[in-house]
Amino acid sequence: MSERKSNLLIPALGAAVLVVVGGVAAYFYFNKPTGGALTPLASAKVVPSEALMVTYISTDPQVWGQLQQFGTPEAQQAIAKGLENFNQESLAKSNVNYEQDLKPWVGSIMVAVMPPDAGKPVQDAPKAKPESNFLLVVGIKDKVSALKFYTKVGAEKDTKIKKTNYKGVEISESENKGKPAYTAVLNDYLVLSGNQKTLENAVDTFKGDPSFANKEGAGNILAQGVDVQNPIAQFYLPEYGKAMEDFIKDSANAAQFPPETLQQLKQVKSVVAGIGIDQAGLRMKAIANLDPTKNKFEYQPSPGKIVSQLPADTLGLITGQGISRYWSAIVEEAKTNPTTKSAIDQARQQVKTVNFDLDKDVFGWMDDEFAIAAIPSNQGILAQVGFGGALVFKTSDRATAEATLKKLDDLVKNYSLAVVPRTVDGKSVTEWQIPSQGALLGHGWLDEKSVFIALGGPIVDVIATKPPQSLESHPSFKAATGSLPKPNVGYFYIDMGKTMLIVNKFAQGANAIPPEANAVLNSITGIGVTAVSPNKSISQFEVLVALKAKTSK
Repeated sequence: MSERKSNLLIPALGAAVLVVVGGVAAYFYFNKPTGGALTPLASAKVVPSEALMVTYISTDPQVWGQLQQFGTPEAQQAIAKGLENFNQESLAKSNVNYEQDLKPWVGSIMVAVMPPDAGKPVQDAPKAKPESNFLLVVGIKDKVSALKFYTKVGAEKDTKIKKTNYKGVEISESENKGKPAYTAVLNDYLVLSGNQKTLENAVDTFKGDPSFANKEGAGNILAQGVDVQNPIAQFYLPEYGKAMEDFIKDSANAAQFPPETLQQLKQVKSVVAGIGIDQAGLRMKAIANLDPTKNKFEYQPSPGKIVSQLPADTLGLITGQGISRYWSAIVEEAKTNPTTKSAIDQARQQVKTVNFDLDKDVFGWMDDEFAIAAIPSNQGILAQVGFGGALVFKTSDRATAEATLKKLDDLVKNYSLAVVPRTVDGKSVTEWQIPSQGALLGHGWLDEKSVFIALGGPIVDVIATKPPQSLESHPSFKAATGSLPKPNVGYFYIDMGKTMLIVNKFAQGANAIPPEANAVLNSITGIGVTAVSPNKSISQFEVLVALKAKTSK
């Protein structure tokens, strides 16, 4: 990307835009609410229809003020310091004061991603990569204050402004340190871009050309949004497949994307997402509208019972249902996808060299619920790393599962590992032991249908022994997953407190996490993720960053 066209949002007003998009958070976070904002649908009416996606950022201080209910004193102080430093750096470069210059008139912010700009070829790079292209739409709630701000910025000594007329609308072309920006006022909106044609297209849209709001399906998703409380940002992609196609086409690795991959991406017709603040913390929801004729995966909810077989101090986990079904869907897809077929054939051949059938011995018996968990331990072979891993599978085909584990036991005997049986809490387990170091891995059955594989001798004992308190009843797990939708496909979960203890153990010296970042991370209780699919036309994704309630010293 050329230096001339970098920072395309509004280069001449670069520092001011940083305050609008980022620095406003400082005010919204630490000050009381005043005023309202315009709607996403209204803002989208001045965005050209060819926009690939739009992001709508809330400027309602009452919404941002909801963050005040969270965080330790250290986290609050770290955030305040970071935002203060950010604003000081931005304001020093732009002579802009948020309270005086921006707050009185900024009513909403929408950022539109436009098709990449091919630009003009230069002598040494005739096939230069198309450059990013953005349009910023700022809602004006007080035109007098907006004019004062614009006049102030225009008076800065390093800013040169040339005014032109396009279809009766005055466009200001500014240049600051060699970087261009184009701005115009369209009734209640200030539109800005680093690309002249994009700005002119916005004027055409204002005068009646098709808008993003008119695009098929866009109006509904803009009006409905996503059901999150106190939304701080919303994202809209009404033509997801086209957006991905354009992204891949303009990617440096475009040649590496086979046509079949693009066809898979086109299963998704549109996406709408939102981030909001509720009593539990920061919550993101995304809804993907799918083409049911191209969606090959059949959704089945996970029973959610396997979590009760994991200990309360589990660091993190992934749970789900029916690995064998997903494998079957991939195999079916391979019939029409040469790339997938090649990958499957290679995998089958690799496991066949050690006398395993990938379809039967590995995936065939994984037909029920499963969990992959990280569990803390400072004993034995795990003493240095501080944690081990465990896999638990429920299966309706115990005979095949036992046969596969027996094959593995026989295989590792060829690698100087001792295969030793022992009993833990009345359960028969088999361990792979390294001489003079202890158990590397162990496996056994928790009940008639639940088999486990554990990394490290201490984890074998933990998994095989019925936990006095299971993960499902632990406060961190409940905080991160308790309000997620049920039934669902399963969970991705991280206990942030326990995880940070291990991270800080290894992040020492020059690699140590800065105190401010550590304070913010330690204010997170846990992270929970899940998905649901009511039918083959819709897939819903939800993430919760569970935050600790605000505490005082």
